[in-house]
Amino acid sequence: MNSIESIEETVKYIQSIQDFNPEIGIVLGSGLGNFSSEIDLEFELAYEDIPNFPIVTVKGHSGKLLFGSIAGKKVMAMSGRFHYYEGYEMEQVVFPIRVMKFLGCKLVVISNASGGMNPAQRVGDLMIITDHINLQPVHPLRGKNDERLGPRFPDMLKAYNPKYVEIASRIAKENNITCHQGVYVGVQGPTFETPAEYKAFHILGGDAVGMSTVPEVIAARHCGLEVFGISVISDCGYPPEAMFDINHDMVIAAAKEAEPKMSLIIKELIREISF
Repeated sequence: MNSIESIEETVKYIQSIQDFNPEIGIVLGSGLGNFSSEIDLEFELAYEDIPNFPIVTVKGHSGKLLFGSIAGKKVMAMSGRFHYYEGYEMEQVVFPIRVMKFLGCKLVVISNASGGMNPAQRVGDLMIITDHINLQPVHPLRGKNDERLGPRFPDMLKAYNPKYVEIASRIAKENNITCHQGVYVGVQGPTFETPAEYKAFHILGGDAVGMSTVPEVIAARHCGLEVFGISVISDCGYPPEAMFDINHDMVIAAAKEAEPKMSLIIKELIREISF
């Protein structure tokens, strides 16, 4: 578990740069960094300058914390996230989520690019996450629990706030954006899935699969943050005839093409919500 002391050290450093109390944290996935243009930016910090922060190693993740406002609400955004497959410990992967909580965030918006497993989906579609299946090899809450972070056994019944799912779905419909709802399967990676794995995850009840998000959501709910999650469908793995050869550059390209639609939904969601 991340120590309270390390979290507080990071928070103290950020607040020493500028006294800033965000309401909403945002995690930007592969190819989704241009969302930063939606933020009325006040200041930014490179990860390598922030005490206790890991360093981004994955293409398509710039490695900055952005601070500013969207629709009059104060936000902080991670332009680039950390993954277990990079070699980080799970507590490092979720460390920024806990920093968001200690800085004052009440909601975290988490985005990703993922492989679709619902026959109704097409590359470039969006999927609002309603639930997840955790197939990551290590649980982010493994180890001694610190009650100052959250309870030993957090409830995950409504991990993805249904109110925000409803609002975002309505925004998509009003703007003629193809946006599904579905279950996200979180795996370790870094290999893309085999045809048999796609089929198995589909049978399990998954609609999209990716290598992030789930640990962040668990850590967020553990410390009392509300969650909204959204995926860009960057490739299709089910049914089998929908599959095609895939690489990370293609994932980034698909995410960037769909980004304006995702940005609109997130921006309008932030505009409408109140705490």
